[in-house]
Amino acid sequence: MNEIIVAGIGPGHPDYMLPAAERAIREAKVLVGGRRALAQFARPRGEGQLTMAVTGDIDSVMQFIREKLELSSVVVMVSGDPGYFSLLDALRRHFPPACLRVIPGLSAMQLAFARLALPWHEARLLSFHGRKPAAERLAYHPGSVLGMLTDRTFTSKTIPAVLLAHGWPPETRLFICARLSYEDEQIVATRLSEAQELPELGGVILIAVDETEKKEGDCK
Repeated sequence: MNEIIVAGIGPGHPDYMLPAAERAIREAKVLVGGRRALAQFARPRGEGQLTMAVTGDIDSVMQFIREKLELSSVVVMVSGDPGYFSLLDALRRHFPPACLRVIPGLSAMQLAFARLALPWHEARLLSFHGRKPAAERLAYHPGSVLGMLTDRTFTSKTIPAVLLAHGWPPETRLFICARLSYEDEQIVATRLSEAQELPELGGVILIAVDETEKKEGDCK
């Protein structure tokens, strides 16, 4: 029975992709994904792999998958983890869950918390990607940890102002995590009140940490 295999490809660098996803992508007869993902992971043209790039025309992508599913399984690459703000939502609206097999991936959010050696089991995870979270999700509570996806509108400059307007203390620690997993990865530590003075970055991970107690220094 043919199926749609939704493969999480991680934050970008192949080192952070699960072997199961890599194998599914390599063996796929039909491969769907963003242009950057296809350029990075699709087989060279002429080696028997049919591809389609995901664009803003999601209906066309779904129609392509439906047509090809009659002949073969289809592998759909999504960045990060499929369960976290990915094309999986749209696939579930167009196909029954029984048609879907999901291979999880490492999200950029997970990697950001890992880089900071910061547990995230009690963190609030929000997306500013094409949306603004509800006020109650943005509200400040002592000891809060907030992980945020950003875009070109809600950025490392505009989001701190939003948090300050919702009662977050100006001295709240803010970590700006850019290009995670790549050679030019950059993590900038600042505070909400100081973020306006730094270069504006979108499409990054922001982590706000209200630290009432913190341990600085080396590993001794």
